[in-house]
Amino acid sequence: MLRLTDVKLPLDHDDQAINAYILERLSLKPEQLAEYTVFRRGYDARKRDVIILMYTLDVTLAGGVDEQAILAKFDKDQHVRLTPDMSYKFVAEKTEEIEQRPVVIGFGPCGLFTALILAQMGLKPIVLERGKEVRERTKDTFGFWRKRILNPESNVQFGEGGAGTFSDGKLYSQVKDPKFHARKILTEFVKAGAPAEIMYLSKPHIGTFKLVTMIETMRKEIIELGGEIRFSARVDDIIIENDQVTGVELAGGEIIETNHVSLAIGHSARDTFEMLQKRGVYLEAKPFSIGFRIEHKQAAIDDARFGKNAGNPLLGAADYKLVHHCKSGRSVYSFCMCPGGTVVAATSEEGCLVTNGMSQYSRNEMNANSAIVVGITPEDYPGNPLAGIDLQRKWEQNAFVIGGSNYDAPGQTVGDFLSGKGEGEFGDVVPSYKPGLKFTDLSKTLPPFAIAAIREAIPAFEKKIKGFSAKDATLTGVETRTSSPVSIKRGRDFQSISTKGLYPAGEGAGYAGGILSAGIDGIKVAEAMALSMLVKED
Repeated sequence: MLRLTDVKLPLDHDDQAINAYILERLSLKPEQLAEYTVFRRGYDARKRDVIILMYTLDVTLAGGVDEQAILAKFDKDQHVRLTPDMSYKFVAEKTEEIEQRPVVIGFGPCGLFTALILAQMGLKPIVLERGKEVRERTKDTFGFWRKRILNPESNVQFGEGGAGTFSDGKLYSQVKDPKFHARKILTEFVKAGAPAEIMYLSKPHIGTFKLVTMIETMRKEIIELGGEIRFSARVDDIIIENDQVTGVELAGGEIIETNHVSLAIGHSARDTFEMLQKRGVYLEAKPFSIGFRIEHKQAAIDDARFGKNAGNPLLGAADYKLVHHCKSGRSVYSFCMCPGGTVVAATSEEGCLVTNGMSQYSRNEMNANSAIVVGITPEDYPGNPLAGIDLQRKWEQNAFVIGGSNYDAPGQTVGDFLSGKGEGEFGDVVPSYKPGLKFTDLSKTLPPFAIAAIREAIPAFEKKIKGFSAKDATLTGVETRTSSPVSIKRGRDFQSISTKGLYPAGEGAGYAGGILSAGIDGIKVAEAMALSMLVKED
């Protein structure tokens, strides 16, 4: 097949436009074209009234057509090339029984794909997840939002599917992926029931309800391949002898012997980070971001981004990505933008207030929401490697108190926040956060440098999206868990630089950010574990 990239067609093109484009681009006669498939479809909305669809196409030529001769005509054209081999290739395969089974701690996107790949290679992993299976976890999470009763082991952060289950289900990433691991992930998701469109949309998403059934299907495959998945199985200790992992100890005291442990714990397993530090595993503090959730009416974002094309089904609900570099040297940016979604309560600790964003597949809720966050570095929280966690907890506890100590979140209109008014009421944009919002002065909910940076950034974002600084837009605090505040350093073999047999993985270890990149890292870690277990050194 030949791959054509940078194919540009009008938003309203007809069904024959792609076929006609291929024939003209490659100077083919109609009978020389067998078929084509859309590998990727996105759009360019920089001119909102003249939106262009952007395609990558894979073209199959009819029998007898010399593919190499056609390629030779485009020798210096980077947009006409052979379609690469994107099929997944296992690095090893079990041919005989192994002494100890690999253990995967955590069953979010990273742990899910670590376990799946290990199982597909015949290595029968044992998965230990501190939270509940996804349907029970969903009941606990929605129960918290409705009744304010938090289960510290079953919530937005902990449980089957990880934090990505209660998000927008975004499936795109900017990480380098030369081995097409992302394609493997999307293929497995479609096999498990995801919409086929995720294979070609440039910004695919799934949504919580679809993710639930998909995760159950993938769990079933792991078990059918000999894997074992234990829920409500919190790992309280990792047993290390002579800098080598020899086992893990569960909360009930059970010990599982193993010398290969994938640590895919997510960014909120604070007690696990503390345990690792006590056990001498090398950790470093890393940068992360803090801020608020901002909400606008989705219709306003659609109009600002798409103009007269708002509502076109090929475009869907509009999103945005914004960055502002402040005079202070700090950066403020939008993060985890959720079109047609809601702001959700995302704490995993009692007495803390944390927000996040979530959308369903339909993206048809009234509001658009996004985090507006300020980048911070270990210079802002000097001390031990866990100092970033201390900073997170300080402002989460502060927000809990300001919100009324009942899991209501502190909130304010953008107009009042920018003007410095401490009291007021909400306008046309109705906040979506549950259990509820308490109108307050948000300047008391984050460090002064963060407040100043966000106040500078919002008017700057208005220049890019009309209405972004509208007085009735709302802010909800606080967003503190944008990424892990800790990095568990690993070497080129994916093992901890201090502890052999321990494989730090995914977002919690500082190697991913989002569902797709976490899944990619999970595959890489599974491959490294398999090579260590199955390939004997000469």
